[in-house]
Amino acid sequence: MKIGDIELREGILLAPMEDVTDYPFRSICKRLGADIVYTEFVNSDGLVRGSRKTREKMFFGEEERPIGIQIYGGDIAAMEGAAELAGSFHPDLIDINCGCWVRDVAMRGAGAGLLRDLPKMEKIASTVVNAVNIPVTLKTRLGWDQESIRIVDVAKMCENAGIAALTVHCRTRDQGHKGPVDYSWIPKIKQAVRMPVIVNGDIMTPENVREVFASTGCDAVMIGRGAVLNPWIFRQAKHFLATGELLPDATIEERVDLLREHLRLSVAYKGERAGVIELRKHYSGFLRGLPHVSRIRMELMQFTEAAPIFEHLTKFLELYSPRPQTV
Repeated sequence: MKIGDIELREGILLAPMEDVTDYPFRSICKRLGADIVYTEFVNSDGLVRGSRKTREKMFFGEEERPIGIQIYGGDIAAMEGAAELAGSFHPDLIDINCGCWVRDVAMRGAGAGLLRDLPKMEKIASTVVNAVNIPVTLKTRLGWDQESIRIVDVAKMCENAGIAALTVHCRTRDQGHKGPVDYSWIPKIKQAVRMPVIVNGDIMTPENVREVFASTGCDAVMIGRGAVLNPWIFRQAKHFLATGELLPDATIEERVDLLREHLRLSVAYKGERAGVIELRKHYSGFLRGLPHVSRIRMELMQFTEAAPIFEHLTKFLELYSPRPQTV
């Protein structure tokens, strides 16, 4: 797969997720093997209005490259201005969100709402492409609902508009994150366009990664919730693709050590209180499957300072980490 100067074989990407793919989490996933990471999606209206909070979502570290800034909106002029502002941060690519299914976005004609107005989607795509001098990609869904799936036509339209790669979440907008994914459309898209096609949706394990590559012929996969539940999935999937062997699950020590590092990054980036509170959504993923995880998670959720969390995790390790046997 080639997008601008980015070249990947069987790329494994971190999906852009609102309130999830901030700098600390992206940094963790990059260390664990994510080939491309993306910012949270950036509201074009807020960006052109000068919202500081919106602008801050675009900050990234050089160690995160290659990285994409994802923008969304339903106003063509605002999307053009947002693309120019995003380009000034010099990411490796800009991604257009045409797949967000939540009501507040889609029902206002942005995100997946653009699937109900394909001429407008085409105009936004071409406008953003012409506004910047870096590759522009686009992420969308199969269609608004099962009766309006036109993803092959959408792919052709995007390619003609200058889009450099297309990511398809293989559900319709009305499914949200529920119901079965339908990967059967990907080979049809691949036959219709030359640009890289990236698959997203229900890729949760290394076995899923290999099966999606094998069954669809896609150029890359993009992992969202699977990375929240298991940040090690990037490393595990790459090893499985290369060797056919599954790596063992991360040990208790590895999980706790990485959670500590995530906490340090979060506090350094957001300040102590915000960094601690916003880390709470990640406890389940780091500690999933460990002894007494529900109780431990509930105890950690009570803290608003970092020190007691570090202390609690140390006690957890002392209680449940396997001890070397003596002879």
